[in-house]
Amino acid sequence: MLDPSSSEEESDEGLEEESRDVLAAAGGSQRAPPAPAREGRREAPGRAGGGGGAARPGSPSPSVLSEGRDEPERQLDEEQERRIRLQLYVFVVRCIAYPFNAKQPTDMARRQQKLNKQQLQLLKERFQAFLNGETQIVADEAFCNAVRSYYEVFLKSDRVARMVQSGGCSANDFREVFKKNIEKRVRSLPEIDGLSKETVLSSWIAKYDAIYRGEEDLCKQPNRMALSAVSELILSKEQLYEMFQQILGIKKLEHQLLYNACQLDNADEQAAQIRRELDGRLQLAEKMAKERKFPKFIAKEMENMYIEELRSSVNLLMANLESLPVSKGGPEFKLQKLKRSQNSAFLDIGDENEIQLSKSDVVLSFTLEIVIMEVQGLKSVAPNRIVYCTMEVEGGEKLQTDQAEASRPQWGTQGDFTTTHPRPVVKVKLFTESTGVLALEDKELGRVILYPTSNSSKSAELHRMMVPKSSQDSDLKIKLAVRMDKPPHMKHSGYLYALGQKVWKRWKKRYFVLVQVSQYTFAMCSYREKKSEPQELMQLEGYTVDYTDPHPGLQGGQMFFNAVKEGDTVIFASDDEQDRILWVQAMYRATGQSYKPVPAIQTQKVNPKGGTLHAGAQLRKFYADRFQKHGMDEFISASPCKLDHAFLFRILQRQTLDHRLNDSYSCLGWFSPGQVFVLDEYCARYGVRGCHRHLCYLTELMEHSESGAVVDPTLLHYSFAFCASHVHGSRPDGIGTVSMEEKDRFEEIKERLSFLLENQISHFRYCFPFGRPEGALKATLSLLERVLMKDIATPIPAEEVKKVVRKCLEKAALINYTRLTEYAKIEGQVTLFCFVFDTETMSQASPARKLEDVLHLAELCIEVLQQNEEHHAEAFAWWPDLLAEHAEKFWALFTVDMDTALEAQPQDSWDSFPLFQLLNNFLRNDTLLCNGKFHKHLQEIFVPLVVRYVDLMESSIAQSIHRGFEQETWQPVKNIANSLPNVALPKAPSLPRNLPQIPSFSTPSWMASLYESTNGSATSEDLFWKLDALQMFVFDLHWPEQEFAHHLEQRLKLMASDMIEACVKRTRTAFELKLQKASKTTDLRIPASVCTMLNVLVDAKKQSTKLCALDGGQELGSQWQQYHSKIDDLIDSTVKEIISMLVSKFVAVLEGVLSKLSRYDEGTFFSSILSFTVKAAAKYVDVPKPGMDLADTYIMFVRQNQDILREKVNEEMYIEKLFDQWYSSSMKVICVWLADRLDLQLHIYQLKTLIKIVKKTYRDFRLQGVLEGTLNSKTYDTLHRRLTVEEATASVSEGGLQGITMKDSDEEEEEG
Repeated sequence: MLDPSSSEEESDEGLEEESRDVLAAAGGSQRAPPAPAREGRREAPGRAGGGGGAARPGSPSPSVLSEGRDEPERQLDEEQERRIRLQLYVFVVRCIAYPFNAKQPTDMARRQQKLNKQQLQLLKERFQAFLNGETQIVADEAFCNAVRSYYEVFLKSDRVARMVQSGGCSANDFREVFKKNIEKRVRSLPEIDGLSKETVLSSWIAKYDAIYRGEEDLCKQPNRMALSAVSELILSKEQLYEMFQQILGIKKLEHQLLYNACQLDNADEQAAQIRRELDGRLQLAEKMAKERKFPKFIAKEMENMYIEELRSSVNLLMANLESLPVSKGGPEFKLQKLKRSQNSAFLDIGDENEIQLSKSDVVLSFTLEIVIMEVQGLKSVAPNRIVYCTMEVEGGEKLQTDQAEASRPQWGTQGDFTTTHPRPVVKVKLFTESTGVLALEDKELGRVILYPTSNSSKSAELHRMMVPKSSQDSDLKIKLAVRMDKPPHMKHSGYLYALGQKVWKRWKKRYFVLVQVSQYTFAMCSYREKKSEPQELMQLEGYTVDYTDPHPGLQGGQMFFNAVKEGDTVIFASDDEQDRILWVQAMYRATGQSYKPVPAIQTQKVNPKGGTLHAGAQLRKFYADRFQKHGMDEFISASPCKLDHAFLFRILQRQTLDHRLNDSYSCLGWFSPGQVFVLDEYCARYGVRGCHRHLCYLTELMEHSESGAVVDPTLLHYSFAFCASHVHGSRPDGIGTVSMEEKDRFEEIKERLSFLLENQISHFRYCFPFGRPEGALKATLSLLERVLMKDIATPIPAEEVKKVVRKCLEKAALINYTRLTEYAKIEGQVTLFCFVFDTETMSQASPARKLEDVLHLAELCIEVLQQNEEHHAEAFAWWPDLLAEHAEKFWALFTVDMDTALEAQPQDSWDSFPLFQLLNNFLRNDTLLCNGKFHKHLQEIFVPLVVRYVDLMESSIAQSIHRGFEQETWQPVKNIANSLPNVALPKAPSLPRNLPQIPSFSTPSWMASLYESTNGSATSEDLFWKLDALQMFVFDLHWPEQEFAHHLEQRLKLMASDMIEACVKRTRTAFELKLQKASKTTDLRIPASVCTMLNVLVDAKKQSTKLCALDGGQELGSQWQQYHSKIDDLIDSTVKEIISMLVSKFVAVLEGVLSKLSRYDEGTFFSSILSFTVKAAAKYVDVPKPGMDLADTYIMFVRQNQDILREKVNEEMYIEKLFDQWYSSSMKVICVWLADRLDLQLHIYQLKTLIKIVKKTYRDFRLQGVLEGTLNSKTYDTLHRRLTVEEATASVSEGGLQGITMKDSDEEEEEG
């Protein structure tokens, strides 16, 4: 991804030079081949700057001759690399075998197993099977929707596939992403009684786990997890050996040879090796101080400080080694720690100025096991006599065996003893029971005295017993075994001749024991028999042991060696060569000397006073031949102090990191506990500087990160902070010296790391997909701030960090949009903040296709920004405005595509409104993007379209009103406008196109289910639906700019008011014309068209409240209030006028009836004729009662029109007003008619007709809900009294009204 800098290439060449020096120091061949520049990088695919094992060619076009030399050079390089790895492995196994500085950490975060491509594909198949219903997992619709979204957005994402390929994704990451998604979904679900949302979450997670596992055998899972998790736990030494064999490519045979040769199972040898290494490091420091050859430091005064740091580090290691416990066989005791000077002056008993070891400090404790088997040659005792044995260690208790018959003196009894005598005396006696009465003691038959040592044979042997002089058992033997265990801190023992200047001043044979008191304190002690404390002792610290030639003047001993110290020499001699080798080897381990004694191979010459010397070199020669045969001797004997451990550790750490990143864990660059332990131990033991370690670590981590691996930025931050603190003098590890190399490498790494971090932030969607690894982006930003600091004490100004992050996010906008357009398959070329479509492609695509592509691209853009907000906004919480600027840059790129597509759209096309709604709904809900640059640009584009659309709709609606009312039949149609809120309204593109040409409204097919009740006319319903649809469309736009939104709303309300006003006026005119043509007789029946007109006004009243009133939360101007009141007043006055006209029509009918009754007025010629004719005819035939048909006809007229109005008109309030006015007007007309005849007596037929009309009218209107106050008005009371008086008069004069009366209790027959 990122090209390596030139400085890296220079450092690689430096590594080649270092490797030659390293191997030359290790005792390599005459010509050491160059080391490969990138050990352990041979299988690192895709790494920039390559650096496998092959050397770089010398020229672009090598000759045939140079090609012929490639193969030998490659073989030399491989051999060189193998030798480096073997040498490294020797140091590593020594660190594992005897660690004394580090421990395996137990507080490291447990790493999860990584997912690979095959597992990801299997996971996709399992989730697809669930979505297809092919599993037995029961789930509700909400969970299925969550899984579908997770599958489509996350599992199928190419970013997730890349993260899996890089090895930075675990099953836990997949689970956490799903959990985060469902938490948002569950929070949005409504509350359910008895079911908490936590329960729902737990259930969904359990179902997710079931889908993830699939049909796997659950019984095998624990075993598999246990085996795979072992490297994350505390490892044993054998497991660590095996791990680093894989890391360094060591064969099993090579490990076995090195294991045996290095004596890794021998703790004494390993401790001695450490002491020799530390002594060598001290000598190297002294040599450096003497020759004044120092690394180049940033300050001259650091040279002396460097020497002191070397000494301090060695002293610290000595203290660590000294603090390790030494196992002792005797009582616990605590030794006072010895003081050391830089010259390592050690102690002996003869120097009074130094702290001495007391004899009690080296007291040993031994365990003896004495097993008595049998006695042979017992003849002096009768066979049936009882015999037994006793055993004792002189100075201790006495034990006795079981009793046995003399014929079979066998026991097998074991006695256990403890003693502090290195040379104890063991006495075993044989007794027989005395038979004499006066005998006080049993009779002793024989005894044996043994002087065992820890080197004595431990098998059962026959020993001749000493018997009394008078005994017949001259050949009495006892078979027994004496086992004397060696204490752990007793390193060697045996008989030696010794001669010294301060101790052992006489040459004689003594019993010596090499005792370890502590890790750095050993003593050579000589013991006498039956003594627990040494007779004399010598502390070995500061002595150097070596083989020597025979000393002719010393009698006794054949194989000589000595221990030399400044001012003292002690000569030792043993009886054979093998014993001398063992003693020298033990003392070599104890002294900690760097020089390794090597005996002469040839046979020693004859000692003139001690006889012939023999060579015991066969064992030594066998091991030497074996190691040299396999080429291991040079690695084992290589002096660690002479090798460049900085170079070796760099290779070790690189190989370990490569191995770690390729294992089965999503480690993100973190080492396992076992690897951390070995690397820590190596650095401490071999003096690798902490800054060098972390600089190498940073280099390796950055290389892996540049090649696509996922590296935890927290790890980078830790190493960088350590190096920065060191370079700037804060001493994070106590090291105050800073070399020029460290400073230069740090500056180079700082620059490189800054570039890497900026690149990762620019690619944050792809480096940290879906916020994984968790918190990584936030840690990256924090690390960038740290890298930008000039030193550790001066914080960088926030504006500088913000400036860098802003620059990164600007690049991120271009990167994200470029990849998004590629994903959306929009062809073109990308330049800075400009997306240029291919001309040929754009010319071929239709406007509809272009708009469809841009709409799809807008959806993808919104999805990208929503994911940024969900997964990355928390990381940028310090600079929320920068994320908003990033989004604006992102939308700026989209603007070019959007403008191009919109410009291609034909005029007066409304297909682009969904694009505005999609973008605006996203932008207006984002507080940082709302009314931002892109949002305002979007508004500027669509303002003319909205205004144009509203203009056309207004013109179209006006035309439809004009044409509709001209052709209106006033037939009732079904109500659709009131049901619109329950139906998904068609958006702008679904509305009819070319609105000015719309002749009339035709009900869409999707509204057929709404026909439930009759209501207004076709024209009015068309008007109300269009006005409502237009307002709903504008409302759904949710215009963000308040002033224009208020203007739109006010304009639509004014438009609705004007349209409704026109509708009301047209309706009133049509009503008046219709009513004028209606009949004025009792045959009048209110036509449906009249009711429809009334319903139109009813709807107009309702729709005006909805369509003409502004939101209550807005401040209404007085002009608008007056205008709105005018509409309401107009509707109310029109309704009143229509009701008045309708009542006038009804009253006219009643007046017609009353005019017919006027013909019967008293004193008229017609009245007398009618009265005479009726009376004369009544004598001969049954003449119908005059006036009853007229009353019945009128009553029928009233009732039927009441029913028509009640059925056809939908507004109860208007019906009640109409009935009130109708009743009041009718009563008033009748009352006036009677008042005109106040001086006349009513004709009997007039009286009957009026009584029936009045009573029936009263009852009918009461049944229709007219209130009592209206029914029993003063007019009605006057009318009632007059008719009652007339009825009484007629009863006297005419003899009654034949059952018709004004009384409420009458039982007249109901006619008609």
